[in-house]
Amino acid sequence: MRDLALRALAAWLLLAGAVRADPVPHALQPGETLTLQRAVELALAYQPARLAAEARADAAREQVGEARAGLLPHVWGVAQYLRSTNNGIGDTAFLSAPGVPRAPTTGEGVGSDQLGLSDTFDNYVAGLAAYQFLFDFGRRRGLVTQRDAEAEAQAARARLVELDVAYGATVAYADLVAARESISVFERAVAQRAEQRHRADVRAKADLAPAADVYTAETELARAQLGLVEAQNTAAVDKARLDTALGFGADAPDYTLEKLAGGTPSDTLDVYLKRGLDQRPDLQMIQEQARAAGAVITQARSDYWPTVGAVGGINTRGQRGDVEDVGNYYVGVALTWPLFDGFATEHEVETARLQQLALGHDIRDLRLQIAEQVQRAYLDCVAAGERITLAERAATAADVQLELATERYANGLGSIIEVVEAERVSTDANALRVRASADLVSAHAALDRNTGELPAPAPASVSP
Repeated sequence: MRDLALRALAAWLLLAGAVRADPVPHALQPGETLTLQRAVELALAYQPARLAAEARADAAREQVGEARAGLLPHVWGVAQYLRSTNNGIGDTAFLSAPGVPRAPTTGEGVGSDQLGLSDTFDNYVAGLAAYQFLFDFGRRRGLVTQRDAEAEAQAARARLVELDVAYGATVAYADLVAARESISVFERAVAQRAEQRHRADVRAKADLAPAADVYTAETELARAQLGLVEAQNTAAVDKARLDTALGFGADAPDYTLEKLAGGTPSDTLDVYLKRGLDQRPDLQMIQEQARAAGAVITQARSDYWPTVGAVGGINTRGQRGDVEDVGNYYVGVALTWPLFDGFATEHEVETARLQQLALGHDIRDLRLQIAEQVQRAYLDCVAAGERITLAERAATAADVQLELATERYANGLGSIIEVVEAERVSTDANALRVRASADLVSAHAALDRNTGELPAPAPASVSP
C-alpha cells in the first residue's frame, strides 16, 4: 500500500510539472538582447500584480450586471412533497416559522371513526411566482450607479498598477545596465592596478623607487578587486530584481541588455502638470469613489419612501391521489414602506454624506501631491541630464589625468601617491558617469509614471 501511494504521488508530481505554465521559453530566449521597451512590455504581460488588478477590474464590471438584475423580472419555481398527518388546527392563529407548515383548518384525522390522529397522507404543491420591480425612489438604480462607479474605480486602479509595473521594470532595467557597466569599470581598474603594481615592482628592484611603492600598489589592487566583487554582486541582485519585475522570477534565462539612452524633457513643466492632473489613474479612482458615495446617499434616502413592484404567480396543490388537484393564480401590486426604522435611515444618509465629503478632501489633497510629484520628477529629469554632461566631462578629464600621472611615474617625475590618487579619481568618475545614465532613465520613468503616461508599445505586441 505504501509503495502504491508513493508511485501515485510521483505520478502526480510529474503531471503537475508537465502542466505548469512556464511563459519564459516562449517570451524570452537565452542570450536574447532585451531592450528597455521589450522589458516593459513583458512586465505588463506577465507581472502577476498587473494580472490580478485586471481580474479585479473585470470582477467589478460583473457586479454592475448583478445590480442591473434588480431592475429586471424575477421568476421562481417551487415544488414540494410532504408526507404528513391531516389534523386540523381550527381557528388557531400563528406566524409561520421555518419547519412549521400551516396545517389544514379542518382535518380528516379529527373526529373521524376510520382515521386516527397518527395517519399520514401525501401532500404536494408546485407553482411559479414572478416579481417585477416598478419604482423605489432611487435605491436600485442608485445601486447600479454605485457599482458602475466602483467598476470605473477598479479600472483606474488597474491602470495605476500598470504604471507602477512599467516604472518598476524601467528602474530595474536601468539599474542592471548600470551594474553591468560598473563591472567593466572595475575590471578596467583591476587591470590598471595590476599593471601599476608590476611597474612599481620593477622600479623598486632597480632601486628607482622605494619598496613602499610596491605595497601601496598592492593595496590599491586589492581595493579595486573588492570593488569588482561588490559590482558583480550588485549586478546579480539587480538581475534577480529585473527578473521579478518581468514576472519570470528564477525561471528567467540569461540575456543581454542595450545601452541606456535618454534626454531632457520634451515639454514644459506646465504641460506635464496638466497631463498629470488629467491622466493620473489614482485621481480618477478617488473621483469615481466619490461618485459611488453619492449613489450611496441616493440609496439611503430612498428608504424614506415606498418600494413598488408587480407580483404574479400560478400554483397547484393537492392531497392524496384520489383528491382532485386545486389550481390557483394571482396578480397584483406590492408596496413596502419602512415607516420607522429607529432612525437608521437618517444615520445612513449622514454617514454616506460624510464619506463623500472626506473623499472630496482626499481629491484636493491628491491633486496637491500630484503637482508636487510632477514638479519633483521634472526637476530631477532636468538635473539628471545636466549630471550626465558633467559626469562625462569629469570621466574624460580623470582618464587624461591618470595617463599623465602614470607617465610621470614611469619617467621618475612623479610619486606613486599621485598615480594612486589619479586611479581613484578615474574609477570614481567613470562609475559616476555610469550611474548618471541610469539616473536619467529612472528620472524619465518617474516623470512618465507621475503624469500617468505608459511607454509607447513596440510594433509587435506581447500577449501572455
